[in-house]
Amino acid sequence: GVALVGIPLFISALGFTGAGIAAGSIAAKMMSAAAIANGGGVAAGSTVAVLQSVGAAGFSLGTKIGLTSALSTVGGACG
Repeated sequence: GVALVGIPLFISALGFTGAGIAAGSIAAKMMSAAAIANGGGVAAGSTVAVLQSVGAAGFSLGTKIGLTSALSTVGGACG
């Protein structure tokens, strides 16, 4: 449960927000580096694109279910 709230908050703190990438943020630096590496654009499916998608819309239901399942397994193994 903490991860489902904490991860989107962390992504937002990096600068990936619902309004777009925040100027001067780590996200802006990542986007700039990705654009330079790809000849001026950010590739669909890249780390920057995925983080911006999560920052703008949050996790999909499938991702929430997958994270919950994976993290509960890890938590059980640690316990």
